[in-house]
Amino acid sequence: MRSGIGVTFGLVTTENARYYTFMPIDAHLPSLRRRTILKRLNDGHPVVATDLAIEFGVSEDAIRRDLRDFAAKGLCSRVYGGALPLSPASTPIAIRMHEAPDRKRALARAALPLLSPGQTVFLDSGSTNALLAAELPTDLNLTVVTNSVPIAGTLMGKPGITLFMIGGRIEPQTGGSVGARAASEVQRFRFDLCFLGTCALSVSGGLSGFEMDDVDFKRALLACSQATAVMVTTEKLETTAPHRIAPLAAIDHLIVEHDVSADLLAALGKTGIAVVAVSPPDAAR
Repeated sequence: MRSGIGVTFGLVTTENARYYTFMPIDAHLPSLRRRTILKRLNDGHPVVATDLAIEFGVSEDAIRRDLRDFAAKGLCSRVYGGALPLSPASTPIAIRMHEAPDRKRALARAALPLLSPGQTVFLDSGSTNALLAAELPTDLNLTVVTNSVPIAGTLMGKPGITLFMIGGRIEPQTGGSVGARAASEVQRFRFDLCFLGTCALSVSGGLSGFEMDDVDFKRALLACSQATAVMVTTEKLETTAPHRIAPLAAIDHLIVEHDVSADLLAALGKTGIAVVAVSPPDAAR
């Protein structure tokens, strides 16, 4: 049996003749199709069922079956018309604190104009928010509330900032307090601005996370906040995680990196949130 481009052909022998039979390559190699689709998802690319059906020469139903199977195994998330990859942001905070610090610091600095004198600000646990804590000005008389151990350590004793720490069980994955006690404590505050952490963000799926207690805590934060901002690195965009936090309409400000595509920026803008793209590194010089 030999393979050609787009077809598979094999030699068939009978008593009177020898001839070749031709058939679509996909009929014999559905596993190759599935591996190709899964690799794209694992590489962080969303997929569209109609496009895949055309590319592989199969029905959309066949592609949908593939995607449903991937989703059932926790390998992606099904959305209307296709599937989203899982977010790469599932590693512990101790690791993420050392990943792409310059990119995250650029996001943090782009978020500083959102601050105003006298605000009560919540900084949710997360590596980008931890860098924002280090960048906070000391002349705005801010009150900062956080559930994050690293953020509290950065801000403790910093002049011009009044610090409150939310108590409760510390989740090692996030480095912050989560659970019922933490969610109850934040209800004692009214936040002018909340910098919410998220594991994944997409136009269709909104914000999502990997840990249910952390997701419940973030929902409590949204209920206590007058305005909410999210800073997100590019690899988290158009990805998903198992537990939904909120639709994009629940946040007011989104700060993204300079390399986000124009099409995605336009789609994000149509949701009604204010989107700020960080200037390219060369433009900042």
